[in-house]
Amino acid sequence: MEQDVNKTIETIIEKAKVAQKEFETNFSQEKVDEVVRAIGKVVYDNAEELAKRAVEESGMGVYADKVAKNQGKSRIIWNSLKGKKSIGVIEENKETGILKVAKAKGVVAAIIPATNPVVTPMCNGMFALKGQNAIVLSPSRRVAKLTAYLVEVFRKVLKDHGAPEDLFQIIEPTREATSALLKSADVVVATGGSSMVKAAYSSGKPAYGVGPGNVQTIVDRDINYEEAVPKIIAGRIFDNGIICSGEQSIFIPRENYDEVIDIFKKNQVYYADSAEEVGKFAEAIFPDGGAMNREVIGQSVQTVAKVAGVSVPEDTKMILLKARSLDHSEPLCKEKMCPVMIAAPYDTFEEAVDYAQKNLEWEGIGHSAALHSDNMDHIKYAGEHLSISRLVVNQTSSTGAGGSLYNGFSPTTTLGCGSWGNNSISENLNYTHLINISQIGLFNKDAKIPTDEEIWG
Repeated sequence: MEQDVNKTIETIIEKAKVAQKEFETNFSQEKVDEVVRAIGKVVYDNAEELAKRAVEESGMGVYADKVAKNQGKSRIIWNSLKGKKSIGVIEENKETGILKVAKAKGVVAAIIPATNPVVTPMCNGMFALKGQNAIVLSPSRRVAKLTAYLVEVFRKVLKDHGAPEDLFQIIEPTREATSALLKSADVVVATGGSSMVKAAYSSGKPAYGVGPGNVQTIVDRDINYEEAVPKIIAGRIFDNGIICSGEQSIFIPRENYDEVIDIFKKNQVYYADSAEEVGKFAEAIFPDGGAMNREVIGQSVQTVAKVAGVSVPEDTKMILLKARSLDHSEPLCKEKMCPVMIAAPYDTFEEAVDYAQKNLEWEGIGHSAALHSDNMDHIKYAGEHLSISRLVVNQTSSTGAGGSLYNGFSPTTTLGCGSWGNNSISENLNYTHLINISQIGLFNKDAKIPTDEEIWG
């Protein structure tokens, strides 16, 4: 059995290498970009159908949000890639005499999560092709049919543009096949559960992985809470809360706590502050305080409430729970992949940052945090004191941390968490991570050589 799997993967890799070499040899920057654009555009044009398939097959998320994600991610990723050099000499520094030459890495292996079965293959594929690489997907079993369908769509795009179809391939979603793929590829991109990311880093090949999210949200004093609260709600409920960059906990100035909670309620949020009700939700989401209940992952507010045995109004958008504590005895301080948040008051801004840091140290360290503030000193303080790779300021985190037309984060679906999250990068993955760079160092006969006194003085 193992021998058969290895032989299958070996054949796939060989086909990928042949296609990659042809793509690298015969396709100019212009032709490569045409292909990359077409991959994004086909997802944009078929956003509704792909969203419908994703909801039906995964049993998670929200159709309208998946449509928005398919359209939004394809737009911003192509917008970030177009016009960028990724082939041949991509940079020339006349002052230092350094020229940088981009070269393909070869075959990219990409692990695809059930939570993001459309835009993650699209994103990783666009990045791989931008660097003249081939890509082979290892899908989640839960969305294997959709991923296979999407690969066929992408292969047709490649064929229509005269590119080798084997630049895009897929394997059977088994542990044995995935393990063989990771060991055979030239570079690995792992988006998904911690066990798969760990496997990617153990493959012996260069790997880019992600850590779990647990976005801590702080609202500062002297801001417009009427503006901030809807952004936070939008982030928590997007795609029923399965986005790793979605808001999880909110810390509110003590003197403004009731005011902010009232704004949440006004925006169709169900607020529970009794120990009994909060306890019911905690048990529903984290039975016996352990791992998250699969029955509520990516499910609606009404489903979560039903599992908890709590009656909520039919039009409820989100559930907000008053934190019983903010230490490791409270499982609700962890990532909740459903439309549920916890809230707690704070006295000083430094205390709020400390609360956020402690939650991150339990889960989500290195990922992201959100802050709503007009105080630049506070913004810098949070950025300096939180162990995070990105701080999303005055915007929705779930749709902003992975890049947006309104911020400078590189558009992606793979958000590195740095050494804090046992990742090799602490920024958003993009095509530059999937190319090798050769540096050419020219001799500068006119260089001004400093004296020892100038160097050591």
